[in-house]
Amino acid sequence: MALKRGDIIPNFSLKDQNNEEFDSSSIIGQKPVVIYFYPKNFTPGCTKEACQFRDTYQDFQDYGAEVIGISNDSQKSHQKFAQKHELPFILLSDSNNKVRKKFGVKKSLLGMVPGRETFVIDQNGQLIYRFNSLDASKHMKKALKVIKDL
Repeated sequence: MALKRGDIIPNFSLKDQNNEEFDSSSIIGQKPVVIYFYPKNFTPGCTKEACQFRDTYQDFQDYGAEVIGISNDSQKSHQKFAQKHELPFILLSDSNNKVRKKFGVKKSLLGMVPGRETFVIDQNGQLIYRFNSLDASKHMKKALKVIKDL
């Protein structure tokens, strides 16, 4: 069942790009959070999206928000991706798509590719905005606007 506006984000635990366990309760419910699900490291659209979040990461931080990227790539792939593109935010490995399913992120392109979807969560852990688009260039802009309006 997909999360909808007003829902409280379920707790989850995944490995980050440094192979450390990340527990969502350490951030969600503490401050605003942007979680973006993306298909695959090093692909043109996903690289563009990650770099846009990187280039505006300080803006998100200035509004007290954290950014988290999630794909089913391995921790090792995330580490290389983060290093190559100097990504300052958390990347999580959802190798079995358990968290993707908890959030209700559907596959795209006739069910062939993991979906690209962004969630904006307020400081109380409540979903306030959900955006699904194959166009990677729109996700950061929409998320930042919602964070600014909090």
